[in-house]
Amino acid sequence: MSSNKKVNWIQVDKKHFPGVRYYKHETRKKGVKLDRYFSGSYQVQGKRKFMGFGWSSEGWTERKVLDKINEYKHNVKTGNGPTTLKEEIVLKEAEKAKIKRVAQKKERESLTIDDYFYQEYYPMIQRQKKSKTYLREESLYRNWIKENIGHRPFNEITKVNIETIYYDIVESGKSIRTAEYTLTTLKQIWREAKERGCAPDMPIISKALKKKISQNNNARIRFLSQKEADILLFELGKKSIDLYEKSLISLHCGLRAGEIFNLTWSQVDLEHGILNIIDSKGKDRSVHMSELVKEMMLSKDRVAAHNLVYPGREGKASKQISQVFRQVANELFNKRIDDRRERVTFHTLRHTCASWMVMQGISLYLVQKVLGHSTIQVTERYSHLAPDQLQLAAGAINKAVAENKGKNIIPFPKQA
Repeated sequence: MSSNKKVNWIQVDKKHFPGVRYYKHETRKKGVKLDRYFSGSYQVQGKRKFMGFGWSSEGWTERKVLDKINEYKHNVKTGNGPTTLKEEIVLKEAEKAKIKRVAQKKERESLTIDDYFYQEYYPMIQRQKKSKTYLREESLYRNWIKENIGHRPFNEITKVNIETIYYDIVESGKSIRTAEYTLTTLKQIWREAKERGCAPDMPIISKALKKKISQNNNARIRFLSQKEADILLFELGKKSIDLYEKSLISLHCGLRAGEIFNLTWSQVDLEHGILNIIDSKGKDRSVHMSELVKEMMLSKDRVAAHNLVYPGREGKASKQISQVFRQVANELFNKRIDDRRERVTFHTLRHTCASWMVMQGISLYLVQKVLGHSTIQVTERYSHLAPDQLQLAAGAINKAVAENKGKNIIPFPKQA
């Protein structure tokens, strides 16, 4: 109905259809008669309330309009339900939306873990994480999680189901660390699924299993003496200058292999002797170069700031350390060594850097900052290398007391 055009309203029989009226369309017909638009009204607290309903071609009749008017009048008296056609339409749309949301929620919750992983989670981490990381997660999922619970929706998974994954891995001969990584991967999948409305809270594993995992000691304990480090660097230098330099940086600055692979000249501050490590495990840090590392960097041909210091094939960042390192380390240190914690690997150089710092009296807090550990608990594995620190702390107290002896002394009260 146009608001600018005068409408000729016709009142329907007031006795039988009170409050109902209509006007005729100028040309459009319903059957042999002109199409009619119906309106209605009723009294509310001394005021008449008008509302439009619709055309006879849409199914509206005098009786249908009157029934609606009576329904709205009843709703006004009781305080329940819509009081106009507009309110009724809004409420119906809201109800439809609610039903749709419930149906969508039910559909999301019925999604199996396997469907969720391959349809949503795996494509997401392929965009967000490095290939080595997402391929590792997919492997753990496919080998251990999928077989146990992949065919079920999240809301059907129990604590027993999750613990079974752990015991299956360990009983198959794999390490406890592999089982721990697998459960960590499941937690990550579950957390994302919960945020997307596909999963409830994840069941909590038993305290006994948590204790078993926490007691697993998989940390590397091997670090190099100064003499061993010199021998290793000398042998590496005979094989590859690049490998020698990368090893020296890790040994003297504590950098991870990936941080060296992705190091660009823009991150090398020769003026201040600093390596600025960017976005390593989500964090930035600055590491001072040793004099030997700084001299090495000064001797290199510096190229464009965005270029890698140690470019791999086709100028891209390498993905792993050269196999030459393993060959040299195995020949020098790893013969007849079966415990992986005692084998020398490239990561041993970073571990050695931390060990040397602690042995020289550097605090664990500073070591954490240099190496970029996420928590101090990771750094605390080196605390045994500074056995005299507690004695030094006690000595500091004794020294402070001796220096202030006789000053501002508060006497002990005498007993009566």
